[in-house]
Formats: sequence, structure tokens, C-alpha cells
Amino acid sequence: MSGRALPWLRPAGTGGFVPRSTGGPLWRAFDWLRRNLFDTRMNALLTLLVLAFLALIVPPLVRWGLVHASFGGVTRAACGPDGACWTFIRVHLPLFFFGRYPAAERWRVIAALLLLAGFAVPVLREHVRRRWLWVLLLFTLMPLLAGILLAGGVFGLTPVDTNQWGGLTLDVLISFVTVAGSLPLGVLLALGRRSRLPVVRVLSIGFIELWRGVPLLTVLFMSAVMVPLFLPEGMSIDRLVRALVALILFNAAYMAEVVRGGLQGVPEGQDEAAHSLGLRWWQVQVFVVLPQALRIVVPAIVNTVVDLFKDTTLVTIIGLSDLLGAVTQALKDPAWLGFATEGYVFSAIVFFVCCFAMSAYGRSFERRLAPGQ
Repeated sequence: MSGRALPWLRPAGTGGFVPRSTGGPLWRAFDWLRRNLFDTRMNALLTLLVLAFLALIVPPLVRWGLVHASFGGVTRAACGPDGACWTFIRVHLPLFFFGRYPAAERWRVIAALLLLAGFAVPVLREHVRRRWLWVLLLFTLMPLLAGILLAGGVFGLTPVDTNQWGGLTLDVLISFVTVAGSLPLGVLLALGRRSRLPVVRVLSIGFIELWRGVPLLTVLFMSAVMVPLFLPEGMSIDRLVRALVALILFNAAYMAEVVRGGLQGVPEGQDEAAHSLGLRWWQVQVFVVLPQALRIVVPAIVNTVVDLFKDTTLVTIIGLSDLLGAVTQALKDPAWLGFATEGYVFSAIVFFVCCFAMSAYGRSFERRLAPGQ
């Protein structure tokens, strides 16, 4: 062979030649499969086993969920015996998304969600001027406006009790409020745990270890059952508010440990260099240490948020009806008994889509914050 390589070969880094992957779409696909799925005997065996497993379970699922499934009608009479009854899901969609919120007032829920999206987009986008202002508005003005819309009682809006809130809207509300409250509190606890003041350090450690050592289920039971017993006579706090406070305190302990891990990853020389410039302690933390620490722990924060979103289903045990609770309510309807599989599959798909979207944005955000970007 002469000094020139064949046109379909490219030099391999350690000598010899390997096929080029630029021949065409089909050849690039074949080359990708060879490099990623069949590069070793073990990977080839695992790939074949996975393909055999998919060939075993996918066709029956397709037949049940699509081919023989029922989509039309408004009663269970429209459902066939051999496939899924997605009619059950379609009929109960308002319940799954809005809970028992009055039908005539559901525009307020939609307006609150649009308000959340409107304030969140400038925060999530790149190259937005004065992003700090949008972040401040997202965590202050937006919750106030959304709370007015959802609760009513002012500006001519009909009051709606929180017992009627529910569905996926309640999951989103609880997740947002909990993250907005637990992340700043977690940062303060993480700084307090590293403080040189013994009282601040001991109180921070005690708070973190106390809340991390108690199951979330117990925390929610305490907020629903025990807290009212300690309130003065004639005083009451809404059940949803008690649950939100409990979730914020519980998740703040975990956020504190996540942030503390990021703080430990910042070299000590950063503190020393900042202090040598004459910066005060709080300036060093806000402008030098915390930005680097939070960049390090973005994956852990996203993981905590995803886990929190799934944990919102636990509020059903204290009488609040989130998406999973709404599905359970629909399954108790005598006219729709026996469709638990469809209900829980729908819930799983919704939660998967929401969690995957959060994870995907978290990965994108992490790449943008990578060193050198």
C-alpha cells in the first residue's frame, strides 16, 4: 500500500487505518452502532440481550396502548376489552390538571401558570439584561400575584379554598414554593455550618441533622396533625401552608449539604485573594465563593429538585389531592372502576416528561456554566 490512504479510511491514532464515518447517512449510522453498541464482545452481547428484551415487551405494549386502545366516547361503554381505555383519561383530564377547582374559575389557574412561565423565561434564557431583577421578581412578585389569582377574595375574585386546589397544578405550586424557599435557606445553613462562630455553627448543624434524620412522611404528618395542637385557641393555619413550611424546612437541610459540598470544592486561595483585595466577608461569599460553589453543585441541585417534584405526591396522605390523588379519586368513581392501569400509566408518563425536562435543562445549564464558557 502506498503512502496515500484509501478514500474510505482515516488514520487511526495508534497506527493502521479505520473506516471513515463521513460516507453518508447510512454509513454514519452503521459506524455509530459499531463504535457504541458493538465495539466489544461484551457490549455486543448486552446489546443483543436488550434488543431481545425489547422485542419481547414492546409489541404487546403497542397492541395494548395503541392498536386496540379506545380513545373516543364519554362512557366506559366505548372501551374495548383488549386494549387500554384512554377515554378514562380524556374524560378526567380537568380533574387531573385542576383538581376540584371550580370549572368557572379555572382560567385563574391557567393565568397563574402563564404568569409563572412569563417570569421564568427571562431567568432561564441566555443573554438577558438585568437577569437579577427577573430572578427577584420571580421569587417575590410572581408568588404574590399567583396567590391572589388562585385564592381570590380580593379584586372581585371569588374565594377558592385550598382544599379545592389539586391535580398537576398543585404539584407545580408545591415544587416551586419549596425550591424558592429551601434553596436560599439551604445556602444560609451551609454558610452557618462553616461559620467560625460556635453558636451559629452548632445551631446550623443541629437544624440540618434534625431534619435530615426524620422521614418526610413523618414531617408531613406532624404538620397536619401535631402543629394545630400547639396553636393558640381560635388560631388556625391552612393545611397547605403548613405542608409548604414543612417541605421548605425539610428540603433546606438537604440543600444545605449540597451547597456545603460545593463550598468545599472552592480552593481556599480564592478566599485569601478576595480578602487581600479588601473585600468584606459577605462580599467574598456573594461575589467570589458562592458563584463557584453553586456552579459545582448544579447537577446535585437539579437532582434534589427532581426528587422533590416526585415527593409532592406524598401530600395525598394529609388530604391534599395532587395528580396522583386526583387519579385515585377518579378510580373510586363507580362508573369508571377497573381502570387503575391507565390512570397510573398516565401519571407515570406525566411525571417522567416533567422530570426529564428539568434534567435536560439542568444539563444544558451545566454546560453553559462549565469552565471556559
